[in-house]
Amino acid sequence: MKFLPALAASCLLALPVHSSRSAVSTGTPFYGDPPDATHPWAVHDQNRPQPKRVEPGTFSSAAQPGKPPSDAVVLFDGTAATLDKWEADTKPGEPSTPTKWIVNDGALECVPKSGYVRTKEKFGDCQLHVEWAAPKAVKGDSQGRGNSGVFLLGICEVQVLDNYDNPTYADGFAASVYGINPPLANALRAPGEFQVYDIVFRRPVYHDGQVVDAGYFTVFCNGVLVQDHTPLEGPGGHMKRSVAGPLPETGPLALQDHGNPVRFRNIWYRPLPPRSIEGGTDGALTVAATTTKRHEIASTVRTDAAKLTGTAQLLRFAESLVYENDAATAAKVEAFASGYVTNLKSLSGAALEAKKDEAKTVQRDFQYLVKFGFVPATYAPKIALDQIVKAQGWDEEKK
Repeated sequence: MKFLPALAASCLLALPVHSSRSAVSTGTPFYGDPPDATHPWAVHDQNRPQPKRVEPGTFSSAAQPGKPPSDAVVLFDGTAATLDKWEADTKPGEPSTPTKWIVNDGALECVPKSGYVRTKEKFGDCQLHVEWAAPKAVKGDSQGRGNSGVFLLGICEVQVLDNYDNPTYADGFAASVYGINPPLANALRAPGEFQVYDIVFRRPVYHDGQVVDAGYFTVFCNGVLVQDHTPLEGPGGHMKRSVAGPLPETGPLALQDHGNPVRFRNIWYRPLPPRSIEGGTDGALTVAATTTKRHEIASTVRTDAAKLTGTAQLLRFAESLVYENDAATAAKVEAFASGYVTNLKSLSGAALEAKKDEAKTVQRDFQYLVKFGFVPATYAPKIALDQIVKAQGWDEEKK
């Protein structure tokens, strides 16, 4: 597309200032603080993607499991069909074999001495929902009563244990990160009633052998926060202190056979997006990831700008400089802005007055570009526009 220093006023000035890309406003360009070295988006950025719509699920009751949210991956829904998503937890290299666990009254029930069970599907960072119930008939004490475990990646355990009125060692308590951190509270219901775990799991992230994020568990038990962003110290384990280190990117969800017929129901997960340190978009990124993302945003804005005309095109191209101030686009913007000012100067009387609001908007946007250093303070189109606004007395009017 060719940009000319001066364009016909009927072409350049007769169009709205900003493009209308949706019926609902998602923000205003040249508004909040611009992107920086670790934030690819401006504050209140109109170009930032809208959150995806997820239909919420329903809460579980004592009698009935709740409904998962619309984007959940269901691992067990109480039917024999979803039992096909599980297998016996065999040793590495051994062939897959069906689990001996059973479906009993809508729950996945451990058959003692049959071994752990695991999902055939492998996943990593997630929001996990698991409901479990220890036997109503109380037998045993300490670790011998209603014992099982929920293992993320097949190795990182959140303890399952009937501790309703049953003391044990603290880091082996129900909802503990086993062998690492006790729960903040004992929020268990009575034996036989289903307990609800909602778990946020983030695996460790390493780069060049150095830890970038240790990973963590956040756990709610029956709606009560019991693990508050607890850092992983390795996978945890029995008797031996766990050692921090890299873990697999994905793995199965495993449930423990500890000799008790513990039941599980309503098991689902939602995969979580990469953390910003891995190149995701949730907050601050690394400098390299930010540079890449800002280039992507600038390219999208420029593609949109190329579809526009007139003043809307000028300001959309100018907006792209906030993300990536490349010389070619900057030259186009300056040429287009010079043309805008030239045509504005050609107007007088009512025709010029009709352009007051538009001209003040363009001036405000170029003031933003100067303020944050995207164009110099000596930027000729901005200085010329300031002179027009001042000469007309528009700068003295109440905003």
